[in-house]
Amino acid sequence: MNPITLQLLELAILGVFAGAAGALTGIGGGLIITPILTLGFGVPIHQAIGTSLCCVIATSSGAAARYVEHHLSNIRLGMTLELATTVGAVSGALAAGLLPRGALAIMFSLLLLYAGSTMVRRALHADRHDPDPRDDYTIRHWPLGLGGSVFAGLISGMLGVGGGIIKVPLMYLVMGVPFKVATATSNFMIGVTAAASAFIYFARGDVQLLTTAPTAVGVFLGASFGAHLMRRTPSRWLVILLSSIIFYFAAMMIWKAFHGGFAR
Repeated sequence: MNPITLQLLELAILGVFAGAAGALTGIGGGLIITPILTLGFGVPIHQAIGTSLCCVIATSSGAAARYVEHHLSNIRLGMTLELATTVGAVSGALAAGLLPRGALAIMFSLLLLYAGSTMVRRALHADRHDPDPRDDYTIRHWPLGLGGSVFAGLISGMLGVGGGIIKVPLMYLVMGVPFKVATATSNFMIGVTAAASAFIYFARGDVQLLTTAPTAVGVFLGASFGAHLMRRTPSRWLVILLSSIIFYFAAMMIWKAFHGGFAR
């Protein structure tokens, strides 16, 4: 197998893994794709972010339709929060080369560590009975939800992570949405969030076809499988999976911030 074919296959496998993880947790897979492309494949950071954003769109396409079909996504909540998130996403993409991202990364990481630990405590102390996510629930704290969604879009545009890393804990911990509904609704939203930023990266020439195409195909297949698996997995294990990814991502961002990984 020649090196180019091998690399395309590796990118597709990466996409399958990232797509499945993104669909299960609502984060879009960008948390996995961006660092692996940068560290493992030597892709420049801005091109890795552009590819990641395109793959987040593929995750949303592969998972969101299944979640809507099974009435897991809260369409009204998703469309409302997405208006705020898109504003943040465009602003983040435009400001990506202007703001000191190291300081932002550290503050963001501390927020993630707090959210992840809170989610684990709630999952471990919750009733072991897994409630039906389609049961009635009341959405709380709309102003905090909208403000947090703007921040989620800002982070998405600057770091290529799709915003789900913030929106899922936001809906679950602050707005009182069941975890599986939060995951499904995030998958519904992240495609629009990523598209708003991806267009800007594409216009800059930071979306490379040979990197993006095989990764996106793998992501779509992985997301379709992850959406099928999510409905059969207890919520507490999904919470723990997402929290583990959050802790890893927070630690990685802190390390990069102190080693100049976010220098302009």
